[in-house]
Amino acid sequence: MTAPLDAAPYARFLGLRQHLAGSELTVTMPFHDRLIGNPLLPALHGGSTAALMELTAVGQVAVLFPRDRLPRPINVTVAYLRSGRPVDVHARAIIRKAGRRVVHVECEAWQDDPTSPIARLQAHFLVDGDDL
Repeated sequence: MTAPLDAAPYARFLGLRQHLAGSELTVTMPFHDRLIGNPLLPALHGGSTAALMELTAVGQVAVLFPRDRLPRPINVTVAYLRSGRPVDVHARAIIRKAGRRVVHVECEAWQDDPTSPIARLQAHFLVDGDDL
């Protein structure tokens, strides 16, 4: 099986690394200077953190519900819990509920300690929208 995010150009731009253990996907965004949003702190740009989590959620849905194309987001909500430091960021998503067409996913991003997330995401994805 190919890595679920190989088809996402923005995942390649961010340099995301994917690790699949069974059906659990963990994604790492390696630190790069272009990811800094506030150079005075320095802190990661919130958009890059949100993109990491959304792509992780998309990848997790794609692992459990393989289709010809990646799932499409219906809505995405991000809660920023603390500033991201200029180091690698990791993310993991959990599918909370899956229907025939819509999947509800939660994702957390952390840096050093998975029990201390820097951001959380909740999203719904359309997994079967060919007839829409």
